[in-house]
Amino acid sequence: MEEFVNYGYLGLFAAAFLAATILPVGSEPLFAMMIAMDFDVWLCLLFASIGNWLGGMTNYWLGRLGKIEWAKKYLKMSPEKFDKLQHNLAQYGAGMAFFSFLPLIGDLIAFGLGYVRAKQSIVAFSMLLGKVFRYALIVYAVFFGKDILL
Repeated sequence: MEEFVNYGYLGLFAAAFLAATILPVGSEPLFAMMIAMDFDVWLCLLFASIGNWLGGMTNYWLGRLGKIEWAKKYLKMSPEKFDKLQHNLAQYGAGMAFFSFLPLIGDLIAFGLGYVRAKQSIVAFSMLLGKVFRYALIVYAVFFGKDILL
């Protein structure tokens, strides 16, 4: 991860983007390290959040490439039941994209929402909020974490 520091904010952007894909890259240590090294906190938050959000949206778009017929076939659901599930997830589940910042399941959430064709604008907004929340928590931990431990 240290090699990303040499590229500054663009390196952070790239690491955050890759971290939101299925690649085994974590951007949190780099993000915390750059803040500790006196990089601008707001620029770190901006570049990490946008990079991670674009990576998550890539998962969403990859999910949209999937064929609905595959899910109907392999999940053994009637077309009516699957259509109802798809409608409910598209209508109400798009807000779940907020939780795409979670380790392990976050990528699956984004992919799944794309697969069921959840409303893209709600997914994008919810996901962006979640990604900013994630990095804001790290900022808080870097600046106030020692007080929490005492």
